[in-house]
Amino acid sequence: MLNGGNMPNRKSSQKQIKNKESPGKNSAKPNIWVYGTHTVLALLANPERSYYRLVTCDQSIAKYINDSISLISKVTVEKVTREFINKLLPEGAAHQGIAVLTAPLSDVNLEEICEQAKNENINLVILDQITDPHNIGAIVRSSAAFNAKAIIVQDRHTPPITGVIAKSASGGLEHCPIIRVKNLVRAMETLKKNGIWCIGLDSEANKNIKDLSIDNPKALVFGSEGKGLRRLTRLACDVTVKISSSGPLSSLNVSNAAAIALYEITRKH
Repeated sequence: MLNGGNMPNRKSSQKQIKNKESPGKNSAKPNIWVYGTHTVLALLANPERSYYRLVTCDQSIAKYINDSISLISKVTVEKVTREFINKLLPEGAAHQGIAVLTAPLSDVNLEEICEQAKNENINLVILDQITDPHNIGAIVRSSAAFNAKAIIVQDRHTPPITGVIAKSASGGLEHCPIIRVKNLVRAMETLKKNGIWCIGLDSEANKNIKDLSIDNPKALVFGSEGKGLRRLTRLACDVTVKISSSGPLSSLNVSNAAAIALYEITRKH
């Protein structure tokens, strides 16, 4: 049975619902299947989302959607078998008995974020060639949990948004958009010109993130596992810091490092 305390609130009745064959809001990008209980329910609660099919083999979820969502969206919940969903999704997808075919969210651009930073002490995340979709999704989840306003990635070296990323983000994509840029260093220079400090995470840095004291808006910059920050990305940072560890290992999985770093820069405010 579903726990009602974990259900998302409906924010608006303005969700744009279209026919199953309609193009997405962002027609240059393909529609994707998103799956997993928390991920799908967060998506359904987002008035900015368009979606076309909703399938489930979980009767309690179907009842919740019928009672609380379908009266607004007029989307028919397709009650299917687990085998049916297995065939819709990539092999091994942990769908928890529910999936939705959705259009991508509308793009957020760098200029919008810079404008927001003029009036708010925001935090951002920058990913330098992190390619593992599970790590990206986990970072999105942590970013949303700590109210980061966006994640900036280099388009060429970052995989597209997929069901794997959405599932790992567990609803975080509905709150923390991913901004894709052509040149990461150039994007960082734009951020810095608009008063946003770029803070690189580097296990070899001399300064500890716990000792960092910056009142400006901040962007945490993370490099790929193994290689870390690329040289030009590191040079573009205003400062590099490390996360101290007390055990025999000096480095962390990048998604864990992101969660700790986000906690450190938000706990002081």
